Amino acid sequence: MKLTTKTTVTSLGDCAYQAIEQHFRKTIKLEKLVKKDEDPEALHQMRVGMRRLRTAVSRFELFLNLPKSASNKNIGKIARILGNLRDLDVLKEILENNYQPHLLQTEKASLQIAFSTLAKQRKVAFSEVKKILKSENYTSFKNNFQQWLKQPSYQPLAYLPIQPVLPDLLLPELSKFLLHPGWMIGTEVVNSEVVVQNNWTPEQLEQHLKIKGETLHNLRKQAKRIRYQMELFTDLYGEDFTAHISEVKNIQETLGNLQDSMVLNEWLVNIFKSEMNNQLSGLTTLLAANRYQLWQQWQPIQTQYLKAETRHKLYLTVLQPCT
Repeated sequence: MKLTTKTTVTSLGDCAYQAIEQHFRKTIKLEKLVKKDEDPEALHQMRVGMRRLRTAVSRFELFLNLPKSASNKNIGKIARILGNLRDLDVLKEILENNYQPHLLQTEKASLQIAFSTLAKQRKVAFSEVKKILKSENYTSFKNNFQQWLKQPSYQPLAYLPIQPVLPDLLLPELSKFLLHPGWMIGTEVVNSEVVVQNNWTPEQLEQHLKIKGETLHNLRKQAKRIRYQMELFTDLYGEDFTAHISEVKNIQETLGNLQDSMVLNEWLVNIFKSEMNNQLSGLTTLLAANRYQLWQQWQPIQTQYLKAETRHKLYLTVLQPCT
């Protein structure tokens, strides 16, 4: 079944086509720059493009007839390989810009071991990126998407007008976000009311992050998913919707910075083992202080989103797209 593509977004099919075309074109446009490996920003943008493309496909795949190589799963595989390389670039940027300038010369010398290890790991990760971008799987992914964009094929539901079904598209993922167990970390329930504990010491925070850090990371990923999905429909909602997207982005970035600090700390421990505190005691202290500061930034956000009125307002906004 085919659906004529129009400039004006009026149906599910129109919206799906527009989102897929935008993110696919942007992504493959960056391929040559990524292969040259001269600009870290190109890699970052291609990774983001893949993620956004995957979001568009996952949100609309029930209404589309897409080839197998254009599936959510296959896009995720390519994105993960790009992400492995990008994550190493992020570690390097954080070490060089946020921490190295504040260390004593003795620690800066020890840090060169980490940079050397990072360079070796990056070389391996970049070889995997080159391999996937030269693979038959990636070529098939590109060719099939290009063919689909020339001759899009849809399921019958794609004819539905977009505005009435927007809440149905967004609310399932929104519920996963608002009911995520990560919101409850650092709280206690008193007389059926959730109370955020704001008296943790840095040592208590570190203990809880060791146990619950992965859950917080998962909440951050859920924030990213709902943000990307909401951004597919920005033109179909008003200013309140855009404001909510900004809030979710802030949640994603705050938890992302916290996760980056934990990942960097774990990565360094894997390199220096038991010598971590001896060789990089100043860096260890800075990392812990950074996590504690980020936790102070996180708690007001957490408090706000545990309020029923905040959640209700977000739900009402999603339920009322522009007519």
